[in-house]
Amino acid sequence: MKNTMLLLAILIGFNVAKGQSCCKMTSNQSFSQLAMNDQFAAAHLDPLPFAGEKEKGKVIQFPAKDNATANGYFLQAESPTKNWLFIYHEWWGLNQYIKQEADKFRKEFGNCNILAIDLYDGAVATDAKKAQELSSSMKSERAISIIEGAIAYAGGDAKIVSLGWCLGGGWSLQSAMLASGQANGCVVYYGMPESNEQKIVKFPCDILGIYGKYDKFITSEMIIDFESKLNASGIPHNFKFYNAEHAFANPSNPKHNVEATKDAYALTLEYLRTKFNEQ
Repeated sequence: MKNTMLLLAILIGFNVAKGQSCCKMTSNQSFSQLAMNDQFAAAHLDPLPFAGEKEKGKVIQFPAKDNATANGYFLQAESPTKNWLFIYHEWWGLNQYIKQEADKFRKEFGNCNILAIDLYDGAVATDAKKAQELSSSMKSERAISIIEGAIAYAGGDAKIVSLGWCLGGGWSLQSAMLASGQANGCVVYYGMPESNEQKIVKFPCDILGIYGKYDKFITSEMIIDFESKLNASGIPHNFKFYNAEHAFANPSNPKHNVEATKDAYALTLEYLRTKFNEQ
């Protein structure tokens, strides 16, 4: 039995080293490990050229908790409010497409402040190789410091909803946990789920999860396992699977699934309305 387990461990380690484990990733493996997988990188086609409208917000700087400066794309509410929406970018970085998504939410909700948080400190990838480099080398300590700085920037009475895609989907979960009692909601688009049951049982808010049924990386099995842990901990959540692959809602994706994105966006708006109308 011991020999069998040793052989299995060797085979798994070999496959990870060779970049061949994308379809067997478990929820306790970090996104940075996933990002190093060559098949995961190959599945991300280079973003289409941006042809959107002029930015409605502005780039701001705020202090991170490690005393270094952090960046974000900010749209201020029409009048003073406790409502905040934190947006987390995909592995490409805080590019024009993410800013456009922030602008779209601003059109829908005038009664919240929107901050798209830059986890890459100004770096933006325009091809998968660079995105792989940025995401796999990103330090969790720095990302946490940036998010904690954003929470402090929003203020102690802020009610924060987090939302992110892919890499940002996983950080949307982490953001809610860092915000703790200030967390008012969490939206995850095909992000890496949390696997630590001690963290899950203390999750501070409900979760809207949006996933692709045919995602080979953030798989249905991983999400079902995450959901079982949420159920065991009594954490309210609503997960929806679409007949789509990873990154289906990214408008810069040449394989962008328009219909699934439209439905997921409507679901997201409905969720956010319940959050922002509470204040």
